[in-house]
Amino acid sequence: MTSPDTAAVLENAADRISEVSRADLQIMLRRAALLLRNSGSIAFEDDMEEALRDLSGEFGKTRNDTIRFIVREWMEKNTYLPVYGLDEDGEVDGTA
Repeated sequence: MTSPDTAAVLENAADRISEVSRADLQIMLRRAALLLRNSGSIAFEDDMEEALRDLSGEFGKTRNDTIRFIVREWMEKNTYLPVYGLDEDGEVDGTA
């Protein structure tokens, strides 16, 4: 038996809000809050977290932006994404 996803449970509760007990509503809201809080975070080992913290400081970016940057660079380098390079013979606007 599979359990329904949190969004479906919340939608169902919203449809019958007068029938939902306060305790059940609290449980559903806490679960939703936990999912939201943890949805954008990737947990790494302590040494990797320290390295990310250091890199984020060097780059002047947030932790998540640093992770995005690293993954994009890796994907481009390993040809999973196209690399958008500069055309050496193309026109420039006077800046390097």
